[in-house]
Amino acid sequence: MAASATLTPSSTNANGGVTQLDVIIVGGGFGGMYAVYKFNKLGLKLQAFEAGTDVGGVWYWNRYPGARVDLPSIDYSYSFSPEIEQEWSWSEQFAAQPELLRYIDFVATRLDLRRHFQFSTRVESAVWDEERQLWTVKTNKGETFEAPYCIMATGPLSVPKKPEIDGLERFKGKTMYAARWPHTPVDFSGQRVGVIGTGSTGIQIVQEVGRQNCELFVFQRTPSFTMPMRNVPMEPEYMAEVKRHYPAIREVARNSPIGGIRPQSTRGFFTVTPAQRMALLEDSWQQGGLAMLGTFGDLMLNEEANEHVAEFVRGKIAEVVTDPATAEALKPKGYPIFARRPCLDTGYYETYNRPNVHLMDCIADPILEITEKGIRTAKGETELDVLILATGYDGLTGALMAFDVVGRDGRTVQDKWKNGPRSHLGIMLEGFPNLFMTTGPNGPAALANIIRMSENDVDWIADAILHLRKNGLGSIEPTKKTEDDWMDLVHSLAKHSLINKAKTWWVGANVEGKPQGLTQFIGGFAKYREACAAAAANGYAGHVKEPARQAVEA
Repeated sequence: MAASATLTPSSTNANGGVTQLDVIIVGGGFGGMYAVYKFNKLGLKLQAFEAGTDVGGVWYWNRYPGARVDLPSIDYSYSFSPEIEQEWSWSEQFAAQPELLRYIDFVATRLDLRRHFQFSTRVESAVWDEERQLWTVKTNKGETFEAPYCIMATGPLSVPKKPEIDGLERFKGKTMYAARWPHTPVDFSGQRVGVIGTGSTGIQIVQEVGRQNCELFVFQRTPSFTMPMRNVPMEPEYMAEVKRHYPAIREVARNSPIGGIRPQSTRGFFTVTPAQRMALLEDSWQQGGLAMLGTFGDLMLNEEANEHVAEFVRGKIAEVVTDPATAEALKPKGYPIFARRPCLDTGYYETYNRPNVHLMDCIADPILEITEKGIRTAKGETELDVLILATGYDGLTGALMAFDVVGRDGRTVQDKWKNGPRSHLGIMLEGFPNLFMTTGPNGPAALANIIRMSENDVDWIADAILHLRKNGLGSIEPTKKTEDDWMDLVHSLAKHSLINKAKTWWVGANVEGKPQGLTQFIGGFAKYREACAAAAANGYAGHVKEPARQAVEA
């Protein structure tokens, strides 16, 4: 008879207050929410933990002015529920944070997901018990939970990073972190506001705050390439078309390199004439969004082609920004376009034509320290009332290394990843049985649609757990060879990418002392899905599967 993996109560359950479960899920973003739905549908006893007071993940925390998704709304949404697809209508092509949070609330309420979450709770440790084949998880509230399966749906961007600038604690004004923004509107009228950080978040903040009645000082350390979003309303007639065709739209997304609907050309840059190239680039600029990224197939492989596209965008900056010195300072140089996260804007460059907005070029005049009154550079001190930090995250690995995760023989994730993250598919780690990740650092991670990835990863995890339960198995993990072979593939592909030529969180360069290198799978989402299917074939060959050692319920 096939055995289920529901453990008999341990000796500490009655006396020590240990809660016995089948599955523990950490994280309340898109991945954690889908995992809760999936494993509840499978009839497993589960508990999910979320540090915030509600579901939403990055969109729960990121409430800063201008926060908006940079993928089409119809793409940045769940595909697992036809009912959700038909009942929800988007109002804009690129949804703003409030609408995204309303969507997340709608899904959580419609599927009754919140009853499985314990909010305002941080997991402090997760320790594997080899003898009993289960994970012991402790929270910041002094609670202990045990389950054979532990799923880390902590996401690639959940641990904010403080800037490595002297004197931050001395500032007497108001310091605000973009990644931990207040839940109520903030009025900057009549204030002197400084922003550090001009990545995707900083760009969105600057273009919004710059329109307010304040003096805005933008401390730009690395200029970013940003393209017009050209957001439009989702007309009811078009939304109705989308709903009729969702199955085909989702199939296109699942089989694309990016896990989304944005067209991806295989056209080489130098296969068309200079005039044709310019026409294609101009067309993609007018289309808006990330159309330009998909216009040519070799932009991240051919450095000369990449520079042509970069120069085209630099020319657009000069056309928009009226002050030549400011325009020149805003032009990114020294790294390939799209080697940092591509940014979208609505009037970002135009913002610098406003008299109340001041670009502080920190390449020409670096920040020396933060003072009690503001920011001091070599040219002097800029006094501020408010300092906004849009300085990003400890991306990809930060969340899983922020607490103790201890596998077999007392080995920690921190130790395993001391020279950079290693895993199989970004889902499982050798030496950490029954520990699963969604959107982990060695899958497509930040390079594809995170919701398609989350659904793929949760489905893979669910199938693996069902395989264990049906076959009386107590644990699963990749062999060292399986993990090594996957990482060899990841590294062999990565060495050809121009992403390596930029110092970004994609390669760990934004955190002092962090191992650097491109550890994401750049082979595309469709190929990643193929690799996931191959890994599950033949009874999960390439994985160590141990028989269940404890009494289990049939």
